[in-house]
Order: sequence, then structure tokens, then C-alpha cells
Amino acid sequence: MLSITKRRRSFRYADQSNSGSGSIYEYEDCFVGLTDDLPLVSCGNYCGKTMTLKEVLRSSVGVMGESPLGLTEKVVLLKSQMFAVKRLRMTVVRRNEFGKRVEKLAQVSKKCEYLVPIAAYLYTKRIKFILCEYFPMGSLADLLAGARKYGHTALNWNQRLKIILSIARAIEFIHRQNPNERKIKMNVHGNIKSSNVMIKIDFSACLSDYGFTQLAERVELPRKRQLKPPPHQVPPPSYLIYREELSQKADIYNFGVVIMDILAGSRFSTFKKCILEVKEEITEGRIEFFEFALDTRERMRASQILDIALACTNLSAEGRPSIEQILLFLGDAIIK
Repeated sequence: MLSITKRRRSFRYADQSNSGSGSIYEYEDCFVGLTDDLPLVSCGNYCGKTMTLKEVLRSSVGVMGESPLGLTEKVVLLKSQMFAVKRLRMTVVRRNEFGKRVEKLAQVSKKCEYLVPIAAYLYTKRIKFILCEYFPMGSLADLLAGARKYGHTALNWNQRLKIILSIARAIEFIHRQNPNERKIKMNVHGNIKSSNVMIKIDFSACLSDYGFTQLAERVELPRKRQLKPPPHQVPPPSYLIYREELSQKADIYNFGVVIMDILAGSRFSTFKKCILEVKEEITEGRIEFFEFALDTRERMRASQILDIALACTNLSAEGRPSIEQILLFLGDAIIK
């Protein structure tokens, strides 16, 4: 663990495993490492080279995503270590509180295999970012978009089911946390969506951005200029828009939207209002609803998970199931 001492306009980073010795780095180059296997960040020195803020920013190899909270970039540091940098646009807390919250989120995240680990963070006057584990497979949104837009190999049923289960287990872990600690709600994720579901090589998944909505303000992104608006363009229906409230019930609703995206994608918006009326046809395969191939048994299970998604996206928060109930329903759907 690190001891950090502020001295005038610099911080001292001391690796306690080395008799408390440390080096002084300028205010604008202050990293706080949160993992023992990341010496270049935690100690500011790696193989005799000092890692500065400028070098980290220059190591960015591209923007992976953009959201109202900020940018996500891929960085390659010394010894080819790859990380995802979450660069926040506008934080809602000052330096000390920011550090306390990130460190607490990191402590909780490392206890769950279904949450993306936080490696380090940086807070300067101009730049605030969080360094997280990088996943070469990308996000769920990337995989789904790749299949729909570019004809990449689509996820099969077993892979989709594994992803759904991973997300549910991550939510269950979060919702069991102590509600309030260090002025932050630890039992709410706050930003569950397909782009924050990172995929592992075995097609299990990890939730990223846990608690980040309590670190940064949402900033409305500028709309891309369109020379000719698409004909008959209509806004997405209310039941396909993620909820932004900081509550467990909003987490459940957003999980339901993610499930719908996994099961049917854009097809869902066509059937939502009449889905209960045509449920039998969907289950029997007479209506093409699911966007992937299914045998008879798999179709039955997918229809049961569709029921879960419908319950999660109930417009009444009180009518949505708890994550414990969802996991029971998922267990039943898998066993049958």
C-alpha cells in the first residue's frame, strides 16, 4: 500500500516494502497506484525510468468510446502493458474526496471477478482519469455492433447466456454492499449499459464504470451534424432509453435493456407493445424475434429470459424484481 505525503507542490510516493523510501514527483505527474503488480504507476518508477503524466498521455493509441462522463482510451505503457483510461470531463468532488472514493471502489471491485479492476487514478487541475484493466475483446456493444453492422460472427446462444449471467452476478455483488460509505452509495452501479459490459476471452463478462457516476457529472455531447436527416427518423422509445437515476431499481431497469439488446436488438422495439399477445408465436418460432439461431430447447430458455427482461423494464419501479429474484429466475431458465 502507498503512503502519500503532500509537500508544497509535490507528492511523495513511498513504497513501504522498501523501508519507506520514495521519490518526489511534481504535482502534475501524480499517480496513485492501487495494485501491487503495477510498479510503474504506484511508485512512479519502472526499470529506472520515471513515468510522467506527459508520457502516459502520449501513450494513448486511440479512443475506444465516448460517453457523457468522458472518454475511454487505450494506452500501452512500459513493457507493453495495456490499460483502458477513463478520462473524466467534469468531476463532482475535490481531490481528497475523489481519491477516497476511487480507492474504495477499487477495494470493492477487486473482490468480485465480474467487476473491472481499477489499477490507478490521477487527479490534476486539468486532467482527471482512472486507469482500468484492458479487455482485448472489447465491450458487449462492440461485439453486437460488429455482427449487426459489419457482418462479424454473431454471438451464439450459450455465449449470450454466459454474458447475461455474468452481469447479473456483478449486480448482485454490488447490491449487497454497504449502502453508504465515505459519502458514496456503494450498493448501486449507476451506469449499466452494453458499452460498460467488457467481454473476456471465455465470453464471461465484467461490468466497468462501477460508481463512476458519483465521481463525474454527465456532460451533454454535441450532436453530429447531418447534411440530410434520415427519412422517417423517430427518437428511440422510452423503454429503450437507459435510466440515469442512482438507485438499485434503475440498475435493474438498465439490466433489462441490456438483456433486450442481447436477445433481439432493434427487433425489440417492433414487438414491445404487443409482445405478450405474440409470446406463444415467438416461443414456437413462428415469429422471428431473436437475432440468432436457436434450437427448440434454446428457444424455450430464451423466451423465459425474455420474460425476465420484460419484468426488469417495467415502467413502475416497484414492479421490477430484485437481483436475487432475477438470479433465481435465470437458474430456472437454465435448468429447464
